[in-house]
Amino acid sequence: MDPRAAWSRLPALAKDTSLALFVVVMQVQGTVVRNAGEATARPLTDVGHLGFVLLVVSGLAVAVRRRWPVGVFAVTALASVAYYGAGFPDGPGWLGLFVALYTLAAYGDGRRSLVVAAVGITVLTAVWMAAAADIEPRAAIGWVFFRIGASVMSVALGESVRSRRVIAADAQRRAALAERTREEEARARVDAERLRIAREVHDTVAHAIAIINVQSGVTAHVLDRRPEQAREALRTIEQTSSRALQEMRAVLGVLRDDGTGRDGGRGPYPGLGQIDELTAKAREAGLDITVAQGSPTVPLPSAVGSAAYRIVQESITNVIRHVGPTRVTVALCPGTDALELRVTDAGRRDAADPRPPAGTDGDRPSGRGIVGMRERCQLLGGDLDAGPLPGGGFEVTARLPLAPTGSRP
Repeated sequence: MDPRAAWSRLPALAKDTSLALFVVVMQVQGTVVRNAGEATARPLTDVGHLGFVLLVVSGLAVAVRRRWPVGVFAVTALASVAYYGAGFPDGPGWLGLFVALYTLAAYGDGRRSLVVAAVGITVLTAVWMAAAADIEPRAAIGWVFFRIGASVMSVALGESVRSRRVIAADAQRRAALAERTREEEARARVDAERLRIAREVHDTVAHAIAIINVQSGVTAHVLDRRPEQAREALRTIEQTSSRALQEMRAVLGVLRDDGTGRDGGRGPYPGLGQIDELTAKAREAGLDITVAQGSPTVPLPSAVGSAAYRIVQESITNVIRHVGPTRVTVALCPGTDALELRVTDAGRRDAADPRPPAGTDGDRPSGRGIVGMRERCQLLGGDLDAGPLPGGGFEVTARLPLAPTGSRP
């Protein structure tokens, strides 16, 4: 096993304990060896082996440097002040102090830790210079400047490590946020596409089924007495179902699109150009329908034309399903900045019909029809209103901006 990999797997406390024992050995052994045979300084054994005690304490404090960096720095700094103030011999007794200064900057909170380190180094410098005032030989004062410079370098190295760690953590947070944002955007696009397909399927199938239901009822009623009318109703059923299948292929073709440019059989989405065909089918279903369509002053965007077609289609489908044969007026008023449309029905012709229309407002059933129309308007930045009229009947009004805030494929 790679020794570096084994070392990296050790807990932080185990690493720091090993480092502390190493510092103790280096401080004690290094000081003893350096001053062997010299009698110019105070012996480490003086005052109850105080010199040894200070070297050991400043080294062992390193074991908890990550948990209490300020406390460890305070212990090592006080030990250094006491050691050199008492006149003990110079040596590598500053290793624990340098490790404590590095840890204070690397694991601290930035500015405050640097202030603590600066104040501590200033106090230590004053004590070290005072203790070396009468040092002999004078060249030995160079070790004092070495301790000062090494202390500053330890703080600078620790701050560099802390800054790198902060930058790396910030980059990791930004990457995680970007990834989360991409996932949310992708999920939102999937949800929007699912809702779009659901609206298209609902509008296509509901309208076709309503027409087929009416025409099949007519066929069953006149099959024996008027076969020509029955044949015409069956032809209408055939045409309506064929058109519904084509629109379903257009809607579901997006699911088969492989991104290579082949559209999988998709055709153009229906627009206002198919309004005449839509109203013709409605007349065959028994509606007395009138269309008032103004000439657009500016070209209509395809998204606006398609949404308007679907709103008119759903409104007519609701009349066929819930009202039956009645008079319907479709008004399309294109302007310079918006297309306004209105679909109004006169209500049931048979006022004596005892069956009230089911629904939350007494005129239309609850369901996805009006919700889907309102969603179409909101996607384009428009608005829709639907509700019963005071004199009877029902009206759907919509306003679709020509510069939509949303889009559809």
